[in-house]
Amino acid sequence: MKIAQIAPLWIPVPPYTYGGTELVVSWITEELVKRGHEVTLFASGDSKTSARLIPIWPKSLWRAHLHAPHAIFSLMYRKILEMQDEFDIIHDHCEFYTAPYSKFLKPPIVSTIHHPMYEEIIALFKKFPNINYVAISKNQRKSAPGVNFAKTIYHGLPLEEYPFNPHPKDYLLWLSKITPEKGPAEAIEIAKEAGEKLILSGPILPGYGDYFDYRIKPLIDGKQIQFVGVADFQKKIDLFSNAKAFIYPVKRPEPFGLVVIESMACGTPVIAYKRGAMEEIIQNGKTGFLVSNKEEALEALKKIDKIKRIDCRKHIAKKFNLKTMVNKYEALYYKILKEKDEKRKT
Repeated sequence: MKIAQIAPLWIPVPPYTYGGTELVVSWITEELVKRGHEVTLFASGDSKTSARLIPIWPKSLWRAHLHAPHAIFSLMYRKILEMQDEFDIIHDHCEFYTAPYSKFLKPPIVSTIHHPMYEEIIALFKKFPNINYVAISKNQRKSAPGVNFAKTIYHGLPLEEYPFNPHPKDYLLWLSKITPEKGPAEAIEIAKEAGEKLILSGPILPGYGDYFDYRIKPLIDGKQIQFVGVADFQKKIDLFSNAKAFIYPVKRPEPFGLVVIESMACGTPVIAYKRGAMEEIIQNGKTGFLVSNKEEALEALKKIDKIKRIDCRKHIAKKFNLKTMVNKYEALYYKILKEKDEKRKT
């Protein structure tokens, strides 16, 4: 097949440091190329891929520091419209940016939804039932009735890039975007009350500098509570594999939680708040613990040594691996194209 992959332009593909969506886009793109498909990736010019890259702007938008970065998305869709006859199918990862342009694109569109389904997004997607939306969890799909979901496909990762460590060090880990809804302050409170060492890692996104400076930074003492900044891929792997547990007191309806499966792939169990897709990803009592509040998290920490790290690894290998994810996307592409061909014949 001739497939277009449409990536958000904020972060390179794959990301230099943080970037869950962009990492998944890279994995899908590279695996499709390996399978012999003709793949074109629309992304920022600092992206790296074995597919044909169509660079929309020399630098990813968070690095370019432009005055009007959203204008660059319009440049991207202008290019896609010019090239659309070259593709059998378009796989979009830009969600609401792409929706209005879908009326002018002739190839079928598969759109993976990487973010929570807020009311305004649901209202928009209902206006564009021509798009084949893909949910990344059952919870996300359930939260948006009336949206044209064609499939639910869990994220999967290349297990060989996540080394298993049966012998962790004595610290807890929190790793994500430093925003209130991801729960870094709650993770610190849990670690302090448990008397455990906690390492925090993640980017401070535009608009959240004050939150870090006034809410998080005063809690960091450099000893029990350490902030190590943003992590590139190797640093992230080291942090995950050496942690005895990953603490994720997320407060939003998490549509998936890539960091959760990354942690378990390295053998590290997860203690997470029961939000969004957490109950679909974590096997309570076997690969981690699902909790409702700080008090339950503290009780779960006392039992963390009962979790067998190899069970975490096996769970990811079975249910959240790259080949399974791409198999499902590939099957969906073929199904949509077959339906299009049959419709054309009638």
